[in-house]
Amino acid sequence: MTKAISKASTIQKMPGFNYIKHNFVVPLAYGKGLSQAGSETINVFARELYLPEYQDSRENLPFLVFFQGGPGFESPRPLALDGWIKRALQEYRVLLLDQRGVGNSSAISLEGLLKLSDYKERTAYLSNFRADSIVKDSEMIRRALIGDSKWTTLGQSFGGFITTTYLSYFPEGLEKCFITGGLPPLASNPDEVYRALYPRVIEKNALYRELFPEDHTIVKAIVQHLLNHKEELSTGEILSARRFLGAGLNFGYKSGGFDSLHYLLERAFEGDRLSYYFKRNFENLLTFNTNIIYAILHEAIYCQGEASNWSAERLLPEFPQFDLASSQPLFTGEMIYRFMFDEYACLKPLKDTAQALAEKSDWPNLYDREALKRNQVPVAACLYYDDMYVDRALSLACAATISGAKTWITNEYEHDGLRRDGENILNKLITMVK
Repeated sequence: MTKAISKASTIQKMPGFNYIKHNFVVPLAYGKGLSQAGSETINVFARELYLPEYQDSRENLPFLVFFQGGPGFESPRPLALDGWIKRALQEYRVLLLDQRGVGNSSAISLEGLLKLSDYKERTAYLSNFRADSIVKDSEMIRRALIGDSKWTTLGQSFGGFITTTYLSYFPEGLEKCFITGGLPPLASNPDEVYRALYPRVIEKNALYRELFPEDHTIVKAIVQHLLNHKEELSTGEILSARRFLGAGLNFGYKSGGFDSLHYLLERAFEGDRLSYYFKRNFENLLTFNTNIIYAILHEAIYCQGEASNWSAERLLPEFPQFDLASSQPLFTGEMIYRFMFDEYACLKPLKDTAQALAEKSDWPNLYDREALKRNQVPVAACLYYDDMYVDRALSLACAATISGAKTWITNEYEHDGLRRDGENILNKLITMVK
């Protein structure tokens, strides 16, 4: 069971809602069951939100726990009562969980990882930060908070992967499950995933050129400039052509994807060099230095008994459109490549660790197909028709495996739909299971 719980001494009051902080101590490593855990522990943080009018009766409300996308990103830090949280708080207490390793939960950082003796120890440590361990944390937290009562989950993107793992191994803890842009491929390694996603990224590049045709010349000029000249970012890191083209990672968002890059390109050059304005703002587009799990475990989130072996990089030659020497170099998407561990300051010391994780083949299973076929938990999932990050066809195959799962396929939203119009999206999912 959870070893300790501590709550904030005071209730924090925000515009439209209150919250209480929770801190849980959980095992770093689990065995097959919750009882087969090691002695080393880590901290997991969660923030419980509720409406002020329920101050004296909040414990009578059911919980909705939120699983953030990523991997490697903390839960939202809401400032006001709006979006999906506004809808959820009408009938739930909301638990914003900082998954293990992120936010206020014993966060993975370069400083912390370098305290471990070598890459082998770091590899063993990081192997405990996938969806299977997050689900076991969640079960311990559920039992500590509400005993045998069930709770409802909302999983965004990677949070939907976590939800599907939860349905596979601990369905007895679940009342209902809502998923947005996150029904996972049930593959054993990422190869099938990237063969499906690279064409999606090519489509997004074509849409970008259609929306901003004048950027074609600027992008090509920047790539050629970076191939022939050394440009340093404010961090001292080199801005390479490959790193620049990684800005396509954001192309799957309705806002902040195409437009942010477009407006940044307007001030790309100052004379014959890239401007400080461009380079400084470009740094903020990609967060591999601050969210290490996102880079170092990205391919591992798909692995079940097989190694990833740098899947995205291995498969890239199958799509020559991304060749740097092409007449119009294309932006890449949510793919991780080995060069990143040569160029990003917080990833460079972890190059050996990343290689070991890429070669690791004894990953435990994340999903139990037979358990999913027997599912009795009501599940409603929103699939984004043009999703660049989670392939629609693979998601539909997953939905067909989960008995009773209801799907809503829409092209009204992109992958950031829950953030942009969460109140309406969650309301529709709630209605679907009712």
